[in-house]
Amino acid sequence: MAHISLPEGLPGIRGPMAFRPETARPMNLLAEELLHAPNALTGGERELIATYVSSLNDCYFCQTVHGAIAAAHLDGDEELVRRVKADFQHADISEKLKALLVIAGKVQRGGKHVTAEDVAAARAQGATDLEIHDTVLIAAAFCMFNRYVDGLATWQPRDEATYRERGKKTAREGYVSMSREYLPEPAGKV
Repeated sequence: MAHISLPEGLPGIRGPMAFRPETARPMNLLAEELLHAPNALTGGERELIATYVSSLNDCYFCQTVHGAIAAAHLDGDEELVRRVKADFQHADISEKLKALLVIAGKVQRGGKHVTAEDVAAARAQGATDLEIHDTVLIAAAFCMFNRYVDGLATWQPRDEATYRERGKKTAREGYVSMSREYLPEPAGKV
C-alpha cells in the first residue's frame, strides 16, 4: 500500500504523476528528451542506461518497465537487457556503451565518483560530449525517478507481460504521448 493516497490502478510512477500533474509534466518532458527524442545514442542504448541505473537502485518498477522499453527497441532482446543488468562488461553491447555504463554506475553512487579517467575512457571509445552529458543526466534523473517510485511505496505489479506491452507502446509513442493516458490536459489547452 502506498504511503499516500494515490489514484487507483496506476502502477509505479504513473500513480504519483497522476496525483501531482504539475510536476509530472516537466518530468515527462525530461524523459521524452533524454530517452525518446532523436539522439546520437539509440533509444535502446539510452533505455539500457536507465534500466541499469534502476537495477542498481533496486527499483523494480523502473528497471522492469525501462528494460521492456529497451527490449522493444532491441528487437525484443530481453536476454540482452538481463545481461546488461547482471554484468554489462560481458554483454554483447558496444565498448562505447560499456564505458558510458561505467559513468552511469558511478553517477548512481554519487556524482563525484565520476573521474576524468572515466570520461577519457568513454571518449576513447568514441563517446561525444553530448553522449557523456546525456548519460550523466539519464543516470541522475533515474536516481530521482527511482526514489520517487519507491519513496512513496507505489504499487508495482509483478506480471512481466504487463511491462512488455507497455514497453512496446512507449518505445513507439514516447513518454509525453503515453502520459496523456493519466494526466489531464492543462487548463486552456484543447
